[in-house]
Parts: sequence; C-alpha cells; structure tokens
Amino acid sequence: MEFKIGLLKGDGIGPEIVDSAVRVLETIGEKYGHTFDFTPYLIGGCAIDATGKPLPEETVTGCLNSDSVLLGAVGGPKWDTLSGDMRPEKALLGIRAAMELFTNLRPAKLYPALKGACPLREDLVEKGFDIMIVRELTGGIYFGERGYREGKFGKEAYDTECYSVTEIERIARVACDTAMKRNKKVISIDKANVLESSRLWRKVVHEVAAEYPEVTVSDMLVDNAAMQLVRNPGQFDVAVTSNMFGDILSDEASQLTGSIGMLPSASLGATKRGLYEPIHGSAPDIAGTGKANPIATILSAAMMLRYSFDLTAEADAIEKAVDEVLEAGLRTADLVGDSDVKPLSTDEMTDEIIKRI
Repeated sequence: MEFKIGLLKGDGIGPEIVDSAVRVLETIGEKYGHTFDFTPYLIGGCAIDATGKPLPEETVTGCLNSDSVLLGAVGGPKWDTLSGDMRPEKALLGIRAAMELFTNLRPAKLYPALKGACPLREDLVEKGFDIMIVRELTGGIYFGERGYREGKFGKEAYDTECYSVTEIERIARVACDTAMKRNKKVISIDKANVLESSRLWRKVVHEVAAEYPEVTVSDMLVDNAAMQLVRNPGQFDVAVTSNMFGDILSDEASQLTGSIGMLPSASLGATKRGLYEPIHGSAPDIAGTGKANPIATILSAAMMLRYSFDLTAEADAIEKAVDEVLEAGLRTADLVGDSDVKPLSTDEMTDEIIKRI
C-alpha cells in the first residue's frame, strides 16, 4: 500500500524527532511492503522566518492533499514578542481548523518499566495503566460566545459553554469506536449536576452508546474524575469529555506517566486523515544536542498507522518495540532521573527501536 504523509517538522527539536519517526516508518514500510511518500511543509517559527506567516497557504494545501500529517513542535523564544495572530502557536489552531479536526485522542500510558518515574505510590501503579482520553476539540467554552458586559458588580467578562447534539454525537461515536479497539469500556466525564450543557452531553452520549451494545458506558463528574485519576488510574480505559475538561484532565493524566516525552496524540475529523503529534513542546534549549526523546513522535506515527491507515499489525510492531526498549533498561536523558544509567541520544534510541521491529 502507498500513503502520502505530510511532514510539519516545525521548530526546536521538531526536525530531530520527526526524522526519527520517518526512519521508523521507513523500516515498517520495508518489512510490511508499504510505501510512505513524505513531503515536508513549513509551520510555526520557521515558516514565519521563511514566508512571514506561521501557516503558509502551501502548507494548508499540502496537508489537505496528504493521507495524514505528522507534526513535530512549534514555537520558541525567538518569536515570543510577536503579536498573538503571528505567533507560531497560532498555526496549530489554523491547521486543525483547515483539516476540520474535531477529536483529540490523547493516550496516557504508564509502562511498567517506568513506574518508578510516576509520582503516585507504587502500589497504585504496580501494573501500570493505559488510558485514552477522547477530547472534543472544536466546541465548548473555548469557541462559545464571549465578551465583556455590565454585570451585578460592574464590568465583567464572560465565556459561554455551548454544545450541539451533532457535536456530542460525533465525539461519542469516536469514543465508542475507539473503545471497540481496546477494552470496550467508556467513561463519559461531565458536570451534569450543575451544567445544562453537561446534561445534554450525558443524554446524547447514552443515546449513541445504545448503538454499541458491546461497549459499557458509564458517567463520572469531572471533579470526581480528577480525583480518581490520582487514586486509581487503572480503572480508566477510554474517557470522553468536553474541550475544557479534556484539556485539563489530559494534562493531569500526562504527569502520571513520568515524562511527557513518552506521550503521543492524534487529532481526527470525519475522514481518515489526521494530524499526529507528540504532546510536548519544541524544547529549544536542547535542540541539536541529541537529548530529545523521540518516543512520543514515534508512537504518534504508530497511532497514524492504527487510526488513519488501519495498519494494526504495523502499529503493534512499533509499540512492542518501544516496550522492549524500555524493558531492556534503555533510556533517553529525560527518563534517567537520579539513576546512573547512561542516556541514549535521539538517534541511538531510534536505532534501538528499529532493531526490534
């Protein structure tokens, strides 16, 4: 099979980690008989330097003509003084909107080999955990009506949480479809005891869940969900929630894994085409030093194979290779901690993963 992949390497360590993922995908292609055609496009600070825009039209067109897109990271202090509409980070919202991506899949997995890096007590995470947070990406309070007005105590600001039936239906289906590929358990997180939007959310989620008799769907209030993530993270399989709640809870979950250098993500829409990226930033302070952990980007590439290309065995092969590298005690600098383990460079870690595919 042949696939066209757009590469948005971006800034800082972005080019290094994307190059690592490309090497892994090329290895997968050789082993399983696939052809991946990679085309790089500019985004973020490097795009500003070259074109004066964080998201050139050529990049948008190229991504829309790709089967899927792999993104590194954008931003850095060089561009921090620019106005908001010209900041590198503005390109992320722009490309997600252009690609009509309304779902963010963000796994938070604690590998047993890394349980010592988790801030929770060992007895709580002895068996590790593997959570998939399904976050609605284009609705809710971040996109609702906002402004200033005269209120009870004078001038006040307001932001509005709005969700339509259509928006809830489509994210609920993504959650259930995702659960069907995992342990067939969904926890829907809301604030239905207070918010009208959450009451509609809960109602519609259960209507959609009726279409998936194999999937068990339960509800959890967001404040309880925040507590349960640190009390018993292993109880979660797939968690689906709104834009703001997902933003907060996915960050909380990421900190339980010990290093954000391990965590991939996917942004999806109504088609198979998606945008795949690590959750960490551009880390300009270590750019070019070989210290960047490529695993999150490599696992993002595995998510691309699984969710956009339906290449399950190929995705499994990458994820298994990462497991084996960690079980062998191999670490990049961010995973070493206080141990005396000699850290591997970005390229060395990539080499070790490739060896095991």
